[in-house]
Amino acid sequence: MGRIVSLWLPNWPITRLRLTTPPDAWPAEPVAIVETVEQRRQVVAVDDRGWAAGIRPGQKATDARAVLPALALVPADHAADARALARLVRWAGRYSPAAAPCPPDGLWLDITGCAHLWGGEDGLVADLAGRLQHRGLPARIAVAGSFGAAWALAHHDKAERRILPDGAEREALAPLPMAALRLDEDEVAALRRIGLTRIGELLAAPRAGLARRFGAGPLLRLDQALARAEETVGFRRPPTPWFARLAFAEPIGTPEDLQRALAALAADLCARLEARMMGAAQFTAAFHRVDGRCQTVAIRTALPVRDPARVGRLLADRLDRVDPGFGVEVATLRADRVAPVAGRQSGLSTLEGESAGIDDLAGFVDIVGNRIGFDRIWRPAAVESHLPERCVAPRPPLAPDQGRPGRPAGPWPPGWVRPLRLLRRPEPIEAIAQVPDDPPSSFRWAGATHRVRRADGPERIAYEWWRQARPQDRTEPDMIRDYYRVEDETGRRFWVYRAGPYLPGRPPRWFLHGMFD
Repeated sequence: MGRIVSLWLPNWPITRLRLTTPPDAWPAEPVAIVETVEQRRQVVAVDDRGWAAGIRPGQKATDARAVLPALALVPADHAADARALARLVRWAGRYSPAAAPCPPDGLWLDITGCAHLWGGEDGLVADLAGRLQHRGLPARIAVAGSFGAAWALAHHDKAERRILPDGAEREALAPLPMAALRLDEDEVAALRRIGLTRIGELLAAPRAGLARRFGAGPLLRLDQALARAEETVGFRRPPTPWFARLAFAEPIGTPEDLQRALAALAADLCARLEARMMGAAQFTAAFHRVDGRCQTVAIRTALPVRDPARVGRLLADRLDRVDPGFGVEVATLRADRVAPVAGRQSGLSTLEGESAGIDDLAGFVDIVGNRIGFDRIWRPAAVESHLPERCVAPRPPLAPDQGRPGRPAGPWPPGWVRPLRLLRRPEPIEAIAQVPDDPPSSFRWAGATHRVRRADGPERIAYEWWRQARPQDRTEPDMIRDYYRVEDETGRRFWVYRAGPYLPGRPPRWFLHGMFD
């Protein structure tokens, strides 16, 4: 079972407005945020002074002004609230790579496998609550084994911080109101009409009768809260246990300190990967600055690795993209695309002053790929197709060839002879042949005439009729090709073909498709 943190930010619109408004511009009178709903202006949120005066969310703006004439009304800005919440999600990445917004005023964190970095869930929650309080963000935090239970405790439990052990959801949820199950107002009202006001009463009621009367909604929410049913949350990144964290007593900012931090994180994470006989093909380092912003660098590898020296060097090579600002207080390292790796991997060093093992192709690809981009490194691979345009395709440098389902791709047939350079598209040429079915005795291409000294062929290639062809590929000349390997008087060798069989009354059409040198 996973461990979920629900973070609730009460009165989030007011909090966001206060944090983004200069102190000298904040109104001296109480503040309420209003929006128009069905041609009626109503209060969305109100600050502490307005609340003390009796203003409540959902109240008409005119009624609120009647109660408190000095009330300052500010239009709601839901887009700004959502953007600020998204920034807070990115900031919360220091606690777990799996963070997501819980609109309109909360966050989800999947801390499965991360709590030990703070000495346990108590330390993580204390650090999170302390940092939020320091930034002026009132929050309620709950940790549980399901999204529903964590949300219910954060919003309806009396304690501002609650950590629920696994398996204790039923007892903890029983005294909470029905709204703690994230039911809408109509469902809560319908359950109240038959005397069900607490979750414990819903637990004791017969499920079959509830399902017939209220549908699957209330029971589904109940099962989700009790971890009986799965719930999907769109995290910015998927939850992963491969996460390392390093906090500093004093903020750091020099390249040497950042490089030492990366080396320590790589050593910690790679040791855990090696203990499980695993490796990762992608690593992302995040530097959380004292101003709340986060700088990230990421590397990829051709094959899964767990060598801390290699990972540290590749990450350090990208430190020039990191702006530490006024200092970095927390650094994290996340491993993605984790897969089993057998054996211990050798290192590779191609940095200045070091030598490289020429046989370590994977390490070479890692360094070059992270510098110029992996999309610029590829190798030609054989594809099971008779058509020259389709028999070769670009593949990642160390990726296996792709064959038919359940069977790897094999080598080309031994009788195939293909040019080293194949044109992207065959180019038409003017050719002369003594007999229509013979190879050309000369041809003209790119403004030059080539007299053929030797020729070999033909090799007939027909269109792959079992594949869906484009309309322009269904013409007769493109359905059959007779290929010839020819050599001109200067020794240059070409690959030419005649489109379609020779037919009386129709001149043959010749094309150049490649060169052998």
